[in-house]
Amino acid sequence: MENAGGRSRNVLFLAFLGVYFIVMSSAQLSEAAYGPLKGTQKTNAYATMLYMGTPRDYEFYVAARVMLGTLVRLQVDADLVVIASATVPQHWQKTLIDEGAKVVVVNDIQNPYKAEHHFEKRFEFTLNKVYAWSLTEYQRVVMLDVDNLFLRAPDELFQCGQFCAAFINPCIFHTGLFVLQPSNETFSNMMLDISGRKANRDGLDQGFLGSQFSDLLDRPMFYPPVNGSRLDGLFRLPLGYQMDASFFYLKLKWRIPCGPNSVITFPSVPMLKPWYWWSWPTLPLGLSWHEKRVATIGYETETPVLIVESFFYVVTMLLAMIIRQRCVAAEKNSIKSCFGRGPCAEKKLWYPWALKLAVLASVAISFLIPAYVIPTTVHPFMGWGLFLLGSLSLLTVVINMFQLPVLPVLTPWIGGIGALLVLASPFYKNGIMRGVGIGVYTALATPFLWWAIQKVCAAVNVRTHWDSPLMAWTGVRSEPASETVMKLC
Repeated sequence: MENAGGRSRNVLFLAFLGVYFIVMSSAQLSEAAYGPLKGTQKTNAYATMLYMGTPRDYEFYVAARVMLGTLVRLQVDADLVVIASATVPQHWQKTLIDEGAKVVVVNDIQNPYKAEHHFEKRFEFTLNKVYAWSLTEYQRVVMLDVDNLFLRAPDELFQCGQFCAAFINPCIFHTGLFVLQPSNETFSNMMLDISGRKANRDGLDQGFLGSQFSDLLDRPMFYPPVNGSRLDGLFRLPLGYQMDASFFYLKLKWRIPCGPNSVITFPSVPMLKPWYWWSWPTLPLGLSWHEKRVATIGYETETPVLIVESFFYVVTMLLAMIIRQRCVAAEKNSIKSCFGRGPCAEKKLWYPWALKLAVLASVAISFLIPAYVIPTTVHPFMGWGLFLLGSLSLLTVVINMFQLPVLPVLTPWIGGIGALLVLASPFYKNGIMRGVGIGVYTALATPFLWWAIQKVCAAVNVRTHWDSPLMAWTGVRSEPASETVMKLC
């Protein structure tokens, strides 16, 4: 037990050093590196939109800042425009302006399709994209979703025609990036079509624009004229302007031969967007997105929260270890554990299964709480480091509270580290081999997890009486010694 305590302290020390190094390094990142675009108004614009009413409003706001900051660093020859709902907080709007964007405040377009049974409420205001056609001060606008990751400045897109989009799906173009020519007439006609409930297969911007430009698949591919002139008409964009991240995960490399590899898009499930710390290493491209964040807005907002949480977990673990040492000292004085028949065992445990459930629930909560309170958009190394520190801290409390064996309780924690190493391994040749490796690890780890559950349940079974360990703590001072001793920790 002494060796286990020493190992726990070593793990604590290493985890704390890792989190401290990452957090303090991130504190050096300054938003001053985000150089706003200056000068007169440009003839073209990159535009995105922000609206409120989803559980992930803040995450999309951060993603928008990173995307726009990347365009600034790429020195694009265009204005940056944010079409913001009137409900977007004023301080968010001010930050976007300070970082070089023009904010155009609009009223949300009421979605007439939201009563349909298949409609998802989080997409209620995606029809606000139609406002891009009202930006008539520009000759061309590239309309963007915030989950685009730019590898280069694709300013040649402004040479495209009245409407241009890429086909990720073989038959349906993707509205995460498209080029348009602003027109008040087109804008008015689209608003009439919305109010008239024109056919829309999904009730969203995707379905609406698909019905507006239903023949785009038959249009020619866009190739920018070498003389820099603008084209007229509708065009399909090469896939290099909307590289679906899922194409990368199959080969673990990019193989997009059509068009310059310019923009990565992440049309995945919402909880696996690249800005979430937990999406890596499940989705390796998450690190690429965070590289852009490091280079643009940094983590200045989240750093104080990370420091406070790290300090709390370290103090909690140290207190648990101190109490553990006092308990060991109590054993040497022959004071019985609360799980024995000593003076502090005052409550009979009538339902051992209830204690088993409480123990297993406590172990699960030790993982859930740190995951829940970590800021969602921090760097994966910060997030996972703090998660491991927090879960280790709370597991230490559980071990002492219920007097459980150390190794079985820490088995899921150790297994989690192994899973991260397997997922993040750089030695896979392709996504198929990566999937096989994950499957093999799961098969090998499952028996150990089952063994750990059995050991924990067995430790609970031998207890026939239970009361709060805090009573044992007070009993050290007030009750006489007993000849029979059980280990408290």
